[in-house]
Amino acid sequence: MLEIRFHGRGGQGAVTSAELMAQTAIGMGKYAQAFPSFGPERRGAPVTAFLRISEKPIRIREKVYEPNVVVVLDPTVMSVTKVDQGLKPDGLILINTTHPVALLRSQFGFSQKIATIDAMSIALEILKVPITNTVMLGAFSKVLGQATPEDVKEPFNHRFGPSLAPKNLEAFQRAFDEAKVEGSL
Repeated sequence: MLEIRFHGRGGQGAVTSAELMAQTAIGMGKYAQAFPSFGPERRGAPVTAFLRISEKPIRIREKVYEPNVVVVLDPTVMSVTKVDQGLKPDGLILINTTHPVALLRSQFGFSQKIATIDAMSIALEILKVPITNTVMLGAFSKVLGQATPEDVKEPFNHRFGPSLAPKNLEAFQRAFDEAKVEGSL
């Protein structure tokens, strides 16, 4: 089972990211569950969402405490949340950033594999809003081989409708093409 924890800020789409990837996995014949962790959240407050994807039914119903993957939609949450807490030693951190991996390692002490994407620039260029969720899903899908742009079309169309789905698919594809992984998986 693949367990993922998303870190972002309210309004950036961390919860939507988990839900869209769960719907995509289910559409591909897998089992999946996605859910948020909420307190008195407000736009801009740190938000956490969880995702599990498996080839077998998922019986566990709790937060993801030891993820295989951590997805950071907003790098500013790394200064207020220890995003790598519980991350498995062979895990991966996918970060929306323009900073080099060496700087991220020295600044935050990350020891796991790191993948990066400049999701904010792609979101602003294509979507014209600072919402990075579908961009991060493109990078996530590329880095982990969980889905292709074709696999996400139906969930995106359902969620965003005919006016917004094409731009979100374009943003997904761009990140799918541009995501960088340190070393090899």
